This record gives sequence, structure tokens and C-alpha cells, in this order.
Amino acid sequence: MGGGVGLSVHGLFRVATEKSLFAMPETAIGLFPDVGGGYFLPRLQGRLGYFLALTGFRLKGRDVYRAGIATHFVDSEKLNLLEEDLLSLKSPSKEKIADVLETYHAKSKADEGKAFALEEHLGRINSCFSANTVEQIIENLQRDGSPFALEQLKVIQKMSPTSLKITLRQLTEGSSQSLKDVLTMEYRLSQACVGGHDFPEGVRAGE
Repeated sequence: MGGGVGLSVHGLFRVATEKSLFAMPETAIGLFPDVGGGYFLPRLQGRLGYFLALTGFRLKGRDVYRAGIATHFVDSEKLNLLEEDLLSLKSPSKEKIADVLETYHAKSKADEGKAFALEEHLGRINSCFSANTVEQIIENLQRDGSPFALEQLKVIQKMSPTSLKITLRQLTEGSSQSLKDVLTMEYRLSQACVGGHDFPEGVRAGE
């Protein structure tokens, strides 16, 4: 979650298990999805990354892979064996590592029969979260009126309004920037947030 995602999500290989939990909950504490969130989130399918960033929605298990955040899914009980196989590679290369991961991924059965938790809502997410302003996203959710849309509306209304605005702009700008430029932008944003009042209050309230 949060910074932990930022430290791992930019890796070439990202392994999830049935115990994995992903979320970028920063809008609830007066911050934004930092450590490169502005780079990888807008590059997920459709407007999924915008939805995850603004609502802090939690993805679990194989859904972390289905969303495109993890590159492979492996049963947690096989992680030790996977580590041994990777360490035993004579001359590790991207191709050889990928082959080992693909083998374990193909054999994984956990959550295999379940559909992506957000599958039936992707169209709604794409339409409601495609707006250029937070106000329009809120209006879209109100107009949609479905139980899912109204639930997300409730969630968003509990978030820091400033964080919502910053995050939407961050992802919009980051969608066409390099990772280096996004990290520079996020460093500057973090300094501004720390100097404001939403972040200290958000952390205090979340304790």
C-alpha cells in the first residue's frame, strides 16, 4: 500500500500472491499517490488507475495481477521454491527469469476461477472517471446512480478535497511524462503538501 507500492511497482517483474493487498489510500490523509503513482496509475487499463487513486479502492490476491499491477501470480506456499529456482539460475537474464516466473504463474490455482472484482464495473469506471475535473466526476457518479457509483461517491466525499484535485491533475500530467519527470513533480508536490494543513490533520485523524 502507498509507499510500499512505489518501491516495488516500477520493477520489471512484480509477483502477487493470494495474500497480496494493493491500495493507494493517500487521498484519505491529505496526500497523493506518490513514489511514481503519477506514472504507473494512468497507464493501467482505461480509467482504472484514476479510480484507484481517487477512491483508495483495495485490490486483493489475483486482482492485483488482473489489474496489470503485478506481472505474475504465484501461490504464496510456492514462494520459497520460486526463490530457490531463481537463485539457482547459472547466468540470470531477463528471459530466464521470465521463464521461471511464467512456469510458476501457469501452475498457480489460487483464485483462478474468480472474475476480476471490478470486471462488471469497468465500463462505469471508464465513463465516470474520464472527466477532467473532480466536480465532473462527482456529477457523473450522481447521474449514474447505480449502487456501485453511489458507493464510490460516498467514499470520495470523505477524502481530502485538496488531495482529490492534486491527484487528478498529477495523473493527468503524469500520463504523458517520463518516470523521472513524474518523480520530480511528485517531490515538489510533497513539499507543498507537508507545508499545508490537510496532510498533518489527515495523518492525525487516521491514527
